[in-house]
Amino acid sequence: MEILVASGIGVLTMVGLYLVLSRHAFPVIIGTTFLSYAVNLFLFAMGRLAIDKAPIITKGVTDYADPLPQALVLTAIVISFGMTALVVVLALRGFLETGTERVENGEPRRDAAKREAARR
Repeated sequence: MEILVASGIGVLTMVGLYLVLSRHAFPVIIGTTFLSYAVNLFLFAMGRLAIDKAPIITKGVTDYADPLPQALVLTAIVISFGMTALVVVLALRGFLETGTERVENGEPRRDAAKREAARR
């Protein structure tokens, strides 16, 4: 079971990194989502989730489930949802400003083409 979870985390990380290195905005957003899924699974796996243990303190019970991994993953889900919404809005704004959804380091192609035409 541990090999399966570790392999799943590795595959999600691999796919996420591949998509983040893309030159288009939408695959970058999907890649960050895959990376956040991988981190959530990693947090669950590191928490050593136990089966059939009491989640709260009761009399006569000595073994309890650790609530920290669930709290960390819940917080990570909320933060990743907010960050995904922010990145989608930024990508949409970038598309509306430049006319393309490509992620580039330089100036947008449309402005570069206008400047080149103005020089001639």
